[in-house]
Amino acid sequence: MEGVGVSKGNQMTIIQEDYKYIFEKLSYEEKQRLKGTVLITGCAGFLGYYFMQFFAEFGKTLGVEKVIALDNFLLGKPGWIERLSKNNLFNIREFDIASDDLMDIDGCTAVDYVIHMASIASPVFYRKYPIETLDANIWGLRALLNLYSGNLCTEMPIKGLLFFSSSEIYGDPDIANIPTDEEYRGFVSVTGPRACYDESKRFGETMCMLYAQEYDMPIGVARPFNNYGPGMRLNDKRVPADFANAIHTNSDIIILSSGTPTRTFCYIADAITGYLKILLHGKYDYFNIGMESPEITIADLAEIYANTGREIYGYSGEVVYAKPKESAYLTHNPKRRCPNINKARTILGYDPEISVENGVKRFLTYLKESCEDEFIW
Repeated sequence: MEGVGVSKGNQMTIIQEDYKYIFEKLSYEEKQRLKGTVLITGCAGFLGYYFMQFFAEFGKTLGVEKVIALDNFLLGKPGWIERLSKNNLFNIREFDIASDDLMDIDGCTAVDYVIHMASIASPVFYRKYPIETLDANIWGLRALLNLYSGNLCTEMPIKGLLFFSSSEIYGDPDIANIPTDEEYRGFVSVTGPRACYDESKRFGETMCMLYAQEYDMPIGVARPFNNYGPGMRLNDKRVPADFANAIHTNSDIIILSSGTPTRTFCYIADAITGYLKILLHGKYDYFNIGMESPEITIADLAEIYANTGREIYGYSGEVVYAKPKESAYLTHNPKRRCPNINKARTILGYDPEISVENGVKRFLTYLKESCEDEFIW
């Protein structure tokens, strides 16, 4: 196996299978393009976990020579970061993309690909750190766009820049726009408790469009729909992590709503495949990345977790309903969230296959086989 920090005995079997799945989902042409140096912001988060360890596993095979990985570690520094720092592929730095100077990073002017995901995605935490969330999505993105547009000194044009937007830019669509395609303009509050995240993502997309037009930059915009799986912090405070934590600790699954809002859920291996395809597309465009079906209620998801937990853990808890302690918890919470992914399927060859039942089983199996310090920090 390539890399340090990916495998600990047989404990990483699930994610090793996931990395192989991602690798095999990339076309021959995409594999040939993914070479050189990759810069990742927000490397310590959920998605960072999969990107980083995928490169540790398959980077050498793909021709990735260096991964410059940046994070301010505002929400903590996981143990796997320390282990990966021993791998010569990675240059991991504590760095605030919104305020620190990229030119202080060795090799930053010779980057081939940029993955910008330095932003808090959990509503509980971005409401706790609203300014920091906004800054990463606006000023952090602006710094990257300025550097790699050629406004500042760079040694070569980049081959791709991936900006992580969000399905939250759509707000709460009316029934006529579900499933939601990329041309829906959104129904979003500019002053609500989610605005720091939703509106900074929308403005970030505008910046991407303008820089692509002005400087012919190969910018890809991803709009994720409800990713879940290994790498999520169990104290992340999003529903898939909350439910997984309940199974892991054999406590009741608590639903802090009526349980009737509906979502589709995209397992992390399918999601990362889509994001890599956008990165390697090589020209400006924006894509929904998620699963089209099944669209299920939060109550349905809880039952999937409970049933799978009984099978894997011998889980004995129950699904219960409670009121959230945070007054803004459900404010502007979308009633439905379901993507139309025809654009990504047609243009990128994106074809997610892992069902929510299988994905939850993989997630819980991974948790059971791994050390708890991986997930709570």
